[in-house]
Amino acid sequence: MEFLRLFLLPFSLLYGLATRFRNLLFDLKILPSTTYKMPIISVGNLSAGGTGKTPHVEYLINLLNTSYKVSTLSRGYGRRTSGFKLANSDDHASTIGDEPAQFYNKFPLITVAVDEKRRNGIDKLQNYHPETDVIILDDAFQHRYVKPGLSILLTDYHKLFSNDYLLPYGTLREARSGMKRADVIVISKTPIVLSPIERKSIIDGIKPLTYQKVLFSFVKYGAIRSLWKKEEVIDTDCHYGIILLVAGIANPYPLEYELRSKCHELITMHFNDHHKYTPEDINQIKQNYSDIYTRNKLLVTTEKDAMRMLDPSIIDNASQLPFYYIPMEIEFHERDKQIFDKIILNYVRQDKRKR
Repeated sequence: MEFLRLFLLPFSLLYGLATRFRNLLFDLKILPSTTYKMPIISVGNLSAGGTGKTPHVEYLINLLNTSYKVSTLSRGYGRRTSGFKLANSDDHASTIGDEPAQFYNKFPLITVAVDEKRRNGIDKLQNYHPETDVIILDDAFQHRYVKPGLSILLTDYHKLFSNDYLLPYGTLREARSGMKRADVIVISKTPIVLSPIERKSIIDGIKPLTYQKVLFSFVKYGAIRSLWKKEEVIDTDCHYGIILLVAGIANPYPLEYELRSKCHELITMHFNDHHKYTPEDINQIKQNYSDIYTRNKLLVTTEKDAMRMLDPSIIDNASQLPFYYIPMEIEFHERDKQIFDKIILNYVRQDKRKR
């Protein structure tokens, strides 16, 4: 398999030339990059998904939401609509995308918007919601038409960008040198216990620039909840014979690791990232769940996939299944939390005072 992948190297070289040329146009200001007086925080990555952008955005929302009017702006990947759209109670994953739908459902006090053209989205947000104090751009590291005031770059501990290669040979969307645009680099999905020696080794491999902070985060899973009965929460001590996991995310392995501790056997139905479920998919899930011949079983999906199960085209069928989902949160190691929180809060305070 590795030998066959070598044939992809020429395409990676061509892709690299194209992305370097595009970045050069922005660096030389031939292509415009707009700055804003309002605090703009970008969360993104160099690789094609799977670094934990959504829970990091949610961490920022939780950090800022009590003191500031927060708005999120996403592309709305996978939605059927286009252009600028403010989320409302009638929306779901098909109209605004699964991640914005998740933000809207979890944080009713913030403004959630989608627009594939981020400049237009920011302008519309300022127009419709002038009370907004800070905008968080979701997955916008390559969207260089906007120059954020603070840029956060995520990289997966299990697949650091410093050890990765350009698409299609690897998973990088642009060359590793793009990391220079980040103010903060977060190593995500690390083990809960991380030695100082390993921290230093990772930082040495990334080679951050003098103005960049490298911080480390890990995933913390919440209690397993019923998708249909919001008040129903599973006891953390419950242990199952078999868990069937339905996962349409880029990297289900951390979740699989978590669920294996709660069952004798884990079965995963793995779909593509942002997969749009069809009635046929639901029927197959129903069949696979029915084929598990034990009463001591559980049907679990991810929080993002749960948003997609609410799509009007499948909800009638999906609601016949006892779906549960497991929320995930982000925690930072040791002093990293204090450093990260201070960077974010100082930036928003200072930029807000300049307005």
